[in-house]
Amino acid sequence: MDIMSEFATFAGGCFWCMVKPFDQWDGIIQVTSGYTGGHKENPTYQEVCSETTGHAEAVQIEFDPQIISYKELLNVFWQQIDPTDLDGQFHDKGHSYRTAIFYHSEEQRQLAEASKRELDASGRFDKPVVTEIVPASTFYPAEEYHQDYYKKNPLRYKMYRSGSGRDAFIKKNWSKAKNDAELKQRLTPLQFEVTQNSATEPPFRNEFWDHHEEGLYVDIVSGEPLFSSKDKFDSGCGWPSFTQPIEQSATTEEIDLTHGMIRTEVRSKESDSHLGHVFDDGPGPNGLRYCINSAALRFIRKADLEKEGYGQFAALFK
Repeated sequence: MDIMSEFATFAGGCFWCMVKPFDQWDGIIQVTSGYTGGHKENPTYQEVCSETTGHAEAVQIEFDPQIISYKELLNVFWQQIDPTDLDGQFHDKGHSYRTAIFYHSEEQRQLAEASKRELDASGRFDKPVVTEIVPASTFYPAEEYHQDYYKKNPLRYKMYRSGSGRDAFIKKNWSKAKNDAELKQRLTPLQFEVTQNSATEPPFRNEFWDHHEEGLYVDIVSGEPLFSSKDKFDSGCGWPSFTQPIEQSATTEEIDLTHGMIRTEVRSKESDSHLGHVFDDGPGPNGLRYCINSAALRFIRKADLEKEGYGQFAALFK
């Protein structure tokens, strides 16, 4: 059956930083970096940056509305930007770095305006939301070296996001959507520090490093399924190790530059919990080792899957 896809177009400052937040969701077919909203045909990156074409750096997202809705895309968009800045985004200033929603239909316009009013009324920001909502116009794809920049240049991408102030702004204004007080009540201090503050528990002195029972390992915060005992192996590192997640879409990966090292951090997608790191020295077909903190996990025994609401995974252990 053919996919009846739709398009969404958003400007959120530097388009390098606007691809990955959408690319990681189910239902996304393609995310393209480019230029729109201006008057010059086929502009180049240099021309757009010169502020003479009227275009904004933007991303055009082709998506399957049966899997992910336009409203969900709007929620992702708002959480990537400073919607109160008329002059650009973070350290990138100028009209080409403005924020905008370019709607493709009357339904998109109405949803965009409703979401903007809701955000403005939420009191999350101490200044008004000024992101413009305008009709979509011709979208010009950017040069090839700009496409999927986060994949082609992951280290520079991570350093740029951090250096621009975008990551700090997002963490300050959106991470606290998690109820820290509630989490501190139901998690142990170690579980909280690992999942919320990216701490690391001691090796060989944690719950699951030498655990061999059959079952499912889920996120201690959200309960989302993460790893199966079928993919668990003894790596000798002192932490539970897996060759792969139960589903690739259950986790996200980020470049981690802390402690003077370059590592790949693994986080849960739904709750954004820090889980651990992934390395390329595993025994499986992909050669990966997911080194995960026990404190980020809860174990569901095979016999308890149905009772705990994870019955759809019982077939993994037959």
